[in-house]
Amino acid sequence: MANLMNLTYPTNLVYLVLGLLVFLGVHSVRIVAEPWRLRTRERLGDPAWKGLYSLLSLLGLGLIIWGFGLARQTPVQLWSPPVGMRHLASLLTLVSFVLLAAAYVPRNRIKARLHHPMVLAVKTWALAHLLANGNVAHVLLFGAFLVWAVLNFKAARQRDRRDGTVYIRGNTGATLITLVLGVAAWLAFAMWLHGYLIGVRPFG
Repeated sequence: MANLMNLTYPTNLVYLVLGLLVFLGVHSVRIVAEPWRLRTRERLGDPAWKGLYSLLSLLGLGLIIWGFGLARQTPVQLWSPPVGMRHLASLLTLVSFVLLAAAYVPRNRIKARLHHPMVLAVKTWALAHLLANGNVAHVLLFGAFLVWAVLNFKAARQRDRRDGTVYIRGNTGATLITLVLGVAAWLAFAMWLHGYLIGVRPFG
């Protein structure tokens, strides 16, 4: 049985790795090939470009979910994080949800200061899960997203400097709304949705 599990686990990882390559590859075109992206988008037209982009993104996401689910059935543990890392991960995911909210609430001071809170939310989320999990599937999944987020944020800041992008100053009201929405979403996900969707309850 052990030999069978060792044979099937690498096969399960293939789907996860393939999904990461497709999903993050599609979302990395602007990082590594911005001129090509602009030329291709102009040639195909916006509807065709967005349709192809969405199709590949959904394909990659589906493979990630499927592959990760298969890999979790036969986990290979690299290390066992201490319990304290789970508490740190919970704090970091709270920050991640606030950053995610900041990406959508207009005129908040968090976005005005950080400029790309969505990418920072992904980076914080990935780091949190890396700290709290030590098996191969988690390292591949969250490690890949962490590397992508770091490179994406760097590229986005470079584009801002190149284009002279100016961000609208935020106000206190919008910032408070951002904080409330982020905390509320984090509570809902940590207390209920994470267990329902992922099968793991962060707080037992």
